Amino acid sequence: MTDSAGHDGPTGEGTRAVRAGLPEPVRHEPTLPGPVFAAHFHLPGEVTGPYAYGRDDNPTWTLLERAIGELEAPGHDGVETLVFASGMAAISSVLFSQLRAGDAVVLPGDGYQVLPMVGAQLEAYGIEVRTAPTAGDAQLEVLDGARLLWIESPSNPGLDVCDIRRLVEAAHARGALVAVDNTLATPLGQRPLELGADFSVASGTKQLTGHGDILLGYVAGRDAETMAAVRRWRKIVGAIAGPMEAWLAHRSIATLQLRVDRQNTTALAVARGLSERPEVSGLRYPGLPDDPAHTTASRQMRRYGCVVSFTLPTRARAERFLGALRLVDDATSFGGVRSTAERRRRWGGDQVPEGFVRLSVGAEDPGDLVADVLRALDESAD
Repeated sequence: MTDSAGHDGPTGEGTRAVRAGLPEPVRHEPTLPGPVFAAHFHLPGEVTGPYAYGRDDNPTWTLLERAIGELEAPGHDGVETLVFASGMAAISSVLFSQLRAGDAVVLPGDGYQVLPMVGAQLEAYGIEVRTAPTAGDAQLEVLDGARLLWIESPSNPGLDVCDIRRLVEAAHARGALVAVDNTLATPLGQRPLELGADFSVASGTKQLTGHGDILLGYVAGRDAETMAAVRRWRKIVGAIAGPMEAWLAHRSIATLQLRVDRQNTTALAVARGLSERPEVSGLRYPGLPDDPAHTTASRQMRRYGCVVSFTLPTRARAERFLGALRLVDDATSFGGVRSTAERRRRWGGDQVPEGFVRLSVGAEDPGDLVADVLRALDESAD
């Protein structure tokens, strides 16, 4: 069995997820070795071999990084993956390792709410920060002279989508690097490296691991020089994943395809149910055929994600709706097997209406979840 690149190996995404990163079988040893807890390793004489000190490398990271790389770029050699303590640690590693005083960076104006804080810090270091919305490939308009383009597609929480390949080609023609935040899509939804991006970055806290119990981030890239700078940044700041978190993440990836398919199917059902409600406005889900992002998303995504966003008429209505839900926790984050929802404006960082709700669809039975959402809308009416 060979994959699309002509390499021997599994081609099915479920098979790949189940077996990603596993070591060669050893008689009487576990299929996935337990976490290695070590600050240092035996190291007599000259420094050789992969493991010397716990801030630099760990065997548990190695297996997880291999697994993520196999999902981000299956069948492609030369892709390096580095895991971090959180998604923001991964994001920061790319931005601060690749940019210098005098450089310009283009960030999405509608991206993750911590990005403005990052932008302020970059400006304090003498880096020019430009922003533009995700929709309509608007970042193209401010790209000239930039060193790095940061793409978030689909955007969080608005779920807008840009044409990644188009932006990558334009950025590379201008000499800029491109990083894509792939958190919401996951590698099973889209593969930024195959679309030409230099970096695929994500928070593994979300759907990749899917249980809402660990913080993790990663960066995957194909260029040895740029990834060496990312690795150096990780060493300098020490933003490393714990071995237990890395092991739990690797274990969780085995069910990624099962979870993603269930959650995507249910998210579409929830979105369709919401589309029939008159009190719901601004409904967004890229998988809906009439969603503004659907045409672009369908060209570059294989799955559309587990997040649905919409707006209720007022803050009070949104809060009543959230309080009436029985199968959906009022909590932040997304991608977990248990559905969550929140009124995003409560954090103050997202430019969304007071009644804007981000709903992360979990692995509950589709009929049960749709019924719960529609019932909560009924009960929360004025």
